Amino acid sequence: MAAGVIFDMDGVMVLTESAHWEAWRATAATRGIALTHATFLSCFGRVNDDCVRVMFGESTPRTEMDAIAVEKEAAFRRIIEREVPLAPGLIKLMDALKAAGVKLAVGSSAPPENVQLVIEQGRLGDYFDVCIDGSQVKRGKPAPDVFLAAAKGLGLAPSACAVIEDAPPGIQAAVAAGTRAIGVATTHSRAQLLDVGAEIVFDSIAAIPPSFLIA
Repeated sequence: MAAGVIFDMDGVMVLTESAHWEAWRATAATRGIALTHATFLSCFGRVNDDCVRVMFGESTPRTEMDAIAVEKEAAFRRIIEREVPLAPGLIKLMDALKAAGVKLAVGSSAPPENVQLVIEQGRLGDYFDVCIDGSQVKRGKPAPDVFLAAAKGLGLAPSACAVIEDAPPGIQAAVAAGTRAIGVATTHSRAQLLDVGAEIVFDSIAAIPPSFLIA
């Protein structure tokens, strides 16, 4: 039984791949860069600094990195704010976990404004005991910092927690943190997630039986 479950946000709690792709592509286009979908996917789940280095070059000045991130995230929030795309099955799974006494956390690389928007507009505030975002840790995924911070916030050892993730960097971070690493194949393939250490991969949040986590 997992005493705590830590949810990644994008691609797990909310199906935002298309919104992030649209926002990154538009931000790159204003700078004359034709971003490929493969490059975008390679960055999914990482903090913005890492994404900017991959998409715009390692030598991008600090001020420009910050400007790119601000522009992209503002575009992303405009896209999803009308209707937060909650993953089908998310509420049902969280209801079952809470009823079983499992503590819940968010462990996301996203900036705090994005996490706040999803939690508030998605009416998820009552579910989570702690929310850790990209601004609260020194290193982004695949470093384990975000999940270590989430476990600490729950008052649990990492080994007592399960992490639900959709991206290889997130699975790597969960493994490095010493948590159970559970994949959902919403943005990456089953094979990609298993290759980096996922214990098991489900097709979606809706496919995860609560009994797998609380039995």
